[in-house]
Amino acid sequence: MLKSVLDYLEKSESEFFDKTAVTDENGSDTYGELADKARCVGTFLLKKGLQDNDVVAVLLGKERVALPAFWGVTYAGGIYSPMDCHAPVERLKLIIGTLKPAFVLTDMANREKAVELIDSDRLLILDEAWKEPEDKEKLMMVQRRRIDTDPLYIICTSGSTGVPKGVVISHRAVIDFTEEASQEMAFSDREVFANQAPFYFDASVPDLYCTIRNGASLHIIPEGWFSFPIRVLEYIKEYNINAIFWVPSALILTANLRALQEVDVTCLKKIMFCGEIMPVKQYNMWKKYVPNAKYVNYYGPSETTYASTYYVIDREFREDETLPIGRAAVNTGVLILNEENRTCGTGEVGELCIRGSGVALGYYNNPERTKESFVQNPLSPFYRDIMYRTGDLVKLNARGEIEYVGRKDFQIKHKGYRIELGEIEAAAGSCRNINRVCCVYSNGKIILYYEGNASKENIQKCLEMKLPEYMMPQVFTALKQMPLNANGKIDRVYLANHSQEI
Repeated sequence: MLKSVLDYLEKSESEFFDKTAVTDENGSDTYGELADKARCVGTFLLKKGLQDNDVVAVLLGKERVALPAFWGVTYAGGIYSPMDCHAPVERLKLIIGTLKPAFVLTDMANREKAVELIDSDRLLILDEAWKEPEDKEKLMMVQRRRIDTDPLYIICTSGSTGVPKGVVISHRAVIDFTEEASQEMAFSDREVFANQAPFYFDASVPDLYCTIRNGASLHIIPEGWFSFPIRVLEYIKEYNINAIFWVPSALILTANLRALQEVDVTCLKKIMFCGEIMPVKQYNMWKKYVPNAKYVNYYGPSETTYASTYYVIDREFREDETLPIGRAAVNTGVLILNEENRTCGTGEVGELCIRGSGVALGYYNNPERTKESFVQNPLSPFYRDIMYRTGDLVKLNARGEIEYVGRKDFQIKHKGYRIELGEIEAAAGSCRNINRVCCVYSNGKIILYYEGNASKENIQKCLEMKLPEYMMPQVFTALKQMPLNANGKIDRVYLANHSQEI
């Protein structure tokens, strides 16, 4: 039985020692090199005094050196936490304050910023770790006492109070997701993945672990390239990339800028997305130009290890429809509960709650918030059964598929009515000459931001045919491009806070 993600790495090292595992713009590492570097880092950390389940904050760029850094922490029995090296120092200090890491692991390129975060005796330079001869016996002793429910990583997400939350994910959670994804998608050593998400965002998790589980190859595409979709597609074509896990924003931008019409990427056979709603309009564009790929709509917050449900798209959809998020993943239970904590029937909207091995261990160093979000399953009151309240509103359709409706915190009360902003977005997104939409509620007004060439008058006419009067936006604002946050999602907070300025 697998109990550590390192089992994946060592199996692929044994079977594919000389095969290229990971490539970035600066070079490549084979599986043999990747595993050797990880063990050197692990030995280095043990000599520095790392203890079981100590946290190591990893401050590195989106480069291949990050992978042996992560797994070096794992070899030493620690918990790695990727940090955004481009984030402001003040935000990084908040993360450090939450994690209280034993060490910050960085490289010379990021040392100057790291010096501002932690005492010098707890600042470790990766370049020094490469020189450490690996001690396989010590590393093996550490791994013998590890169990599959031990923490693997901490991903820091934004918190409503302004203090980042550290989501703690176990080895078992990652293994269960990776096993099902690999089996459902029939991944093999012939897979060539192209990483889109930065490593401090959990959308990168399937890239890392589906790669090493299957002896596949991973190409790390620099973050800045995604502002130029044609360049990314040309890379995909050149290196015969056949599988991607991307956030919808990257797919939407590629479709909207007509890059698919310029570059043939029919080499792609498996296209998976998660993290936000994928509009049917842009999905249909991808399907038109890459018709033979298998498309999968994953759903899951960071607190449930990338994805809790998935839908293999098996039929056509109109632009005014939404893609289902499907059914529960393996070893995952999904509950749709109403405000009285009773199970919702078909078509009834309720909050999606998730239980199972993929649920996070909690928020690091934040017992109060953990207690609020990770709660006892009200349908199982006689024994411990923890579920995560997602805050997402969903419903079951007649096919037994889960359909995403919106966020509880996107639910507003306007003119005496309860309104889901996601419903307005879905209606507006189906209007002609609109590429992308975002709806926010600010100062008592529903504000619709949109990309595209549609006029306010035409959007209003379109929405009048789809929405009741009380759901009509009061403000229509055209944007050349939606602002995105660090995770590549539409920055709703920015739009709401700057509605008077835009």
